[in-house]
Amino acid sequence: MYQTNGHDVYLDTPDQKAQTEQSNNVWPVPNKLRLHHDFLQHLVVPPNNASLAMGNDYRIALLCNAYSTNQDYFSKPMAALVETIQGNSKSGSSPTSPLSMTVLDSLTVHSKMSLIHSIVTHVIKLAQGKSGMPLSPALVETYSRLLVYTEIESLGIKGFLNQLLPQVYKSHAWGTLYTLLEMFSYRMHHIHPHYRVQLLSHLHSLAAVPQANQTQLHLCVESTALRLITGLGSRDVQQELARFLAEPKTIVSAESEELNRALVLTLARATHVTGADGTWCHELLATIAQSTPHAWAPQTLDCFPRALAEFFTQHAVPKENKQQLKKAVEEENRKWASMNNENDIMAHFGVPGAPPLFLCLLWKMLLETNHISPIAYKILERIGARALSAHLRKFCDCLVFEFSNSPGGQHVNKCVDTINDMIWKYNIVTIDRLVLCLALRTQEGSEAQVCSFIIQLVLLKATEFRNRVQDFVKDNSPDHWNQTNWHEKHLEFHRKYPEKFAPEEQSSVYHPNFGNVCLRFLPVFDIVVHRFLEIPQVTKSLEIILEHLGCLYKFHDRPVTYLYNTLHYYEVKLRDRPPIKRRLVAAVLGNLKETLSEPYQAFLTRPPDDVWVPELDYYIQVVKRVVEVIGGTNSNSMTDWRFNEFPNAGAHILYTSCVELMALSAGPQAVANGLLDVVAKGFVTIPSEQIHQWINAIGLILSALPMSYWSVMHERLLSTLAELDSWPFDASVFNLLNFKHTHSGLLHNMFSYMLALAHSVWHHAGPGQIASVPRWVKECLPAVVKTEEQFLFVCHLVGPFLQRFNIAIVDLTNSLYELLAQVDQNQTELKYMDPICDLLYHIKYMFVGDSIKKELEAVVRKLRPQLQLRLRFIAHLAIEEVQAT
Repeated sequence: MYQTNGHDVYLDTPDQKAQTEQSNNVWPVPNKLRLHHDFLQHLVVPPNNASLAMGNDYRIALLCNAYSTNQDYFSKPMAALVETIQGNSKSGSSPTSPLSMTVLDSLTVHSKMSLIHSIVTHVIKLAQGKSGMPLSPALVETYSRLLVYTEIESLGIKGFLNQLLPQVYKSHAWGTLYTLLEMFSYRMHHIHPHYRVQLLSHLHSLAAVPQANQTQLHLCVESTALRLITGLGSRDVQQELARFLAEPKTIVSAESEELNRALVLTLARATHVTGADGTWCHELLATIAQSTPHAWAPQTLDCFPRALAEFFTQHAVPKENKQQLKKAVEEENRKWASMNNENDIMAHFGVPGAPPLFLCLLWKMLLETNHISPIAYKILERIGARALSAHLRKFCDCLVFEFSNSPGGQHVNKCVDTINDMIWKYNIVTIDRLVLCLALRTQEGSEAQVCSFIIQLVLLKATEFRNRVQDFVKDNSPDHWNQTNWHEKHLEFHRKYPEKFAPEEQSSVYHPNFGNVCLRFLPVFDIVVHRFLEIPQVTKSLEIILEHLGCLYKFHDRPVTYLYNTLHYYEVKLRDRPPIKRRLVAAVLGNLKETLSEPYQAFLTRPPDDVWVPELDYYIQVVKRVVEVIGGTNSNSMTDWRFNEFPNAGAHILYTSCVELMALSAGPQAVANGLLDVVAKGFVTIPSEQIHQWINAIGLILSALPMSYWSVMHERLLSTLAELDSWPFDASVFNLLNFKHTHSGLLHNMFSYMLALAHSVWHHAGPGQIASVPRWVKECLPAVVKTEEQFLFVCHLVGPFLQRFNIAIVDLTNSLYELLAQVDQNQTELKYMDPICDLLYHIKYMFVGDSIKKELEAVVRKLRPQLQLRLRFIAHLAIEEVQAT
């Protein structure tokens, strides 16, 4: 509405306008569509629309799509759709079967938006009503499926984070919040890292709320936060977290040392994989050190990138005296034994300032008496879930000390049985929290091995956890988006293995829709594997754990990415340990072996100690797979990429191939040379018109591998330069460095192919990798480059990447001038002075200007007069000065 001449003028909405135009212009229905039209009209006319229900056909979807702009006809089919997943007051039971993906795919964008709006409105209304009624399983599952549609992102994930979660939190509907967090943990795919970090910030705020101190909700919040932190992609970490450097406390936990340690490990992994220098996160690390001061064991620091290792070396935390810890526990034990009055016991052990040793005390109590006093339960309740984390850390340190000084034999068995009783019989602590805490404690030397031994015993000695894992893996499928009976299977598992989160609890306070102890353990398992890899002495223990529990990786939401990060980050540690690499691939990708190449699948079936060094044919086959998938000639059409860890087939085949190559026993040198030889030696097997795709694929693969792989290309470039120390060819050097001429004309292609491979790798290289090129030119080339042809090869190498070197362009320019001076000294005649000088002028006017005028002038003055004359405008030399020299 707007005003003109004092009168109100109303503008039609698009719907009203459409209806007005329709009333003015009645278009006849085309003959070919008449039957369709009549069928739809027949469905919406009473009494045919009286009992609309979602059956096996698509009538409701058809009506929603056809009449989405006509509210008279749209409301009934949409209400039927909502009722299918929401239930109604008459039925009394909550629906458990969600709408299938085929039904959701058949809806138009407008219909999907209406459906998701109805769901969100219902959830908010339920939360505000404070009825405590749980959401129907069908509704929650359908909502999670709708969130994968990027075309409704504004009402989808944005609405989830900015509207739904705040409203539920504001209404203190903790049961609904629990369900939504579970949904985010176990059902969300391809969530933009920005939203992940935003939710992490919300969770840290939520952790301080008194209601979140309830054991089950606290565990859910921490588990979700752990998944968010460890699930951040390596290339997303700096980009997303750097936005919070002004307020780093929003993404750092104020109390949870474990979450902050997980964040440090994620920073270390991301810095290593991307090749960044790591100094950008200094403020973030300082905030972590301030919130939860902690140290790292030497074996972990050895794997950290230099910037992070230096930070924690400079910010050392005093080591805890384990002997004093033992004495303190014994003193608490004596006090417990000497007190008979319940009020005195509560006043000493249950006050906020009490030493965090109560779990140590309970363990001692169980060890000695096989009984826990009822007062202990009251003290645990008063301590609360949040404060109990500090007690758990002391308990872990206490266990390591006890086992380190144990006589062994029956005593060790008794100690482990007591720990398992605390987990499974008395429900004092959950196995995932205990193992996470054990894995992240700072243990050195023999104590680190003892800690690993305790983890192995806790996981495997008792049958409780193994039975749960085996039954869960046997009865369930990770393809939840194709299932209609997930909830029945879920309830069946929880009926067989009911989970309690407090000592005297009859059942869970909140009703999990997706989670269980097996799925909660997966991110903890990831961390355990990494800690074990850092200690070569416990390799056998890791193999045993993987043998019994590795099947759980079937349900990992990013198995290939996790394995890629693991093999990349621990490349140096694992280089001489092929059997454990092979065991990792078999365990983590056990459910996805068909994604590996056929030769590697065959290798996995060989005896464990068998060493396989592939020939060139294998590398050709690997590169060919990548080329065909990226080109679209060989793709798995059965995969629904909306629910895969990768967004498309190209990304999937790239990282699967990298995992396979890193897991080979051949080593970085052999693998990298094998990949380069696919073109350098195997070019005769490549279709001529596809050579660019093959070179591109090799660049993609090599740039995604650790430095020890792609740096081999620098060694090959040095070998190629050595071949150019003389020029026996009749053709011009520019002709033999021209890829098109040599490839199409069947000329000598060694130089042009190596140039093309280097360009491909550097084109795909990340900032950390490309930054190494100017350093390589400065440090390695002066010993090799003596001839004009060699210098021109270097110019061809670096020329296309000048704008990517950023501030390093200054060092590179200096290096080029130094190399030119070296060539000038060694050669009596220079044939290509004009093209060389053209490039140097291009660099001056486009990149460096006069910023290094003084340094360049000193070099130019040493050159022969012909070069000085051509470069006089760079060195600001007068013609008289040149003639004088």
